[in-house]
Amino acid sequence: MHPLTLAEIARGLADKTFSSEELTRTLLARIQQLDPQLNSFISVTEDLAIQQAKAADTRRAAGETGALLGAPIGHKDLFCTLDIRTSCGSKMLDNFKAPYNATVVEKLAAAGAVTLGKLNMDEFAMGSANESSHYGAVKNPWNLERVPGGSSGGSAAAVAARLLPAATGTDTGGSIRQPAALTNLTGIKPTYGRVSRWGMIAYASSLDQGGPLARTAEDCALMLQAMAGFDPKDSTSVDQPVDDYLAALTKPLTGLRIGLPKEYFSAGLDSRIADAVMAVVEQLKALGATVKDISLPNTQNAIAAYYVIAPAEASSNLSRFDGVRFGYRCENPANLEDLYKRSRGEGFGAEVKRRIMVGAYALSAGYYDAYYIKAQQIRRLIKNDFVAAFNDVDLILGPTTPNPAWKLGEKSNDPVAAYLEDIYTITANLAGIPGLSMPAGFIDGLPVGVQLLAPYFEEGRLLNVAHQYQQVTDWHTRVPAGF
Repeated sequence: MHPLTLAEIARGLADKTFSSEELTRTLLARIQQLDPQLNSFISVTEDLAIQQAKAADTRRAAGETGALLGAPIGHKDLFCTLDIRTSCGSKMLDNFKAPYNATVVEKLAAAGAVTLGKLNMDEFAMGSANESSHYGAVKNPWNLERVPGGSSGGSAAAVAARLLPAATGTDTGGSIRQPAALTNLTGIKPTYGRVSRWGMIAYASSLDQGGPLARTAEDCALMLQAMAGFDPKDSTSVDQPVDDYLAALTKPLTGLRIGLPKEYFSAGLDSRIADAVMAVVEQLKALGATVKDISLPNTQNAIAAYYVIAPAEASSNLSRFDGVRFGYRCENPANLEDLYKRSRGEGFGAEVKRRIMVGAYALSAGYYDAYYIKAQQIRRLIKNDFVAAFNDVDLILGPTTPNPAWKLGEKSNDPVAAYLEDIYTITANLAGIPGLSMPAGFIDGLPVGVQLLAPYFEEGRLLNVAHQYQQVTDWHTRVPAGF
């Protein structure tokens, strides 16, 4: 049962080919057997999963239907889950059990999804390789010596290894799309405000957005349909009706206008990935799309702007972790100042400390105008680039990452090199537009992803194009050896 997609699971449960409890027990056994190789789970919630699976089977027996009713999933470990550890991959929250469920968790539970556990991640979602976790690095199932991408690397590795069919992730600068690309998955970052952030522990509040990782666009549509929607508890949630993403999948691509930004095909891009992108272009043209070259001139400034804005917001958000109210507390503090310093110094890892310091510097009185305000001005220019481009095209296509998955530890001592792996993804977060990565081939046995970007609230268009592409290709069906 483990090779089944969410859509196939839904059909199997509806046809009574198997029960949710049977499926759940099968996947729990698989996690126990295979996850020690990957380190993709922080917590496995076996008792909760079996309880939820039995409840789903009872609901189905009573005549209830629903695509996710009884379907097993996992949550990135920054979505608060009632009475279950929510660690954010950090020593700081190793002992924290949330007193409530995040809205995303509530929505998926209401749809009948079964939670198998909480998935490993870069500490406080800060990273591109899933190597900064307090619980150790996650391994890429396609090559256990390679990174799975980050920060949603645990979610990506678990889904790619068929430990579960789908998982939640979050995307602040590419943290759904980049690991999707490096592990041969489909992952979508919705428009900012489309999915509630309530109960999702913040990294950078104006950039964070939750979304699904799965093996197909159809499965992402099933997940996003349940996750999306207005939430009065989240002041950044947008009160706008949710489209029927499943209905959008089958629309033909005839007349679709696709833009290729010249800035995405610069010297920093592996030429083999460029070839894979162009092969996708040719396939989409065969499906009826038209293609034209466009320009997004402020792309070159995106990394600099992002790594001022995101750390600035992180330094503010993480100030709450002080050893007083919850989370890690140092032993035998001499006084309150010692409690603050040692609790934060011992509780946070190196990458988190680096970003807090950068952010505090950018927000300081002498540098606020020179750095933070300037970065926000660049952010507006990037948004304007997209608005102008979408006057001429319906969708933008390019590489998700400049390179395939790199070796574990290869960029650990060079954070700037790791930051540059996000060059194609961070602009969508700065502008707030939706983005999707889908499988598009392999280089030396390592997956390659192609990114699609669309105007605000056009997630259905992204899912439609990815689904139509997946009807005529089989990249997304490939399975890593041994899994």
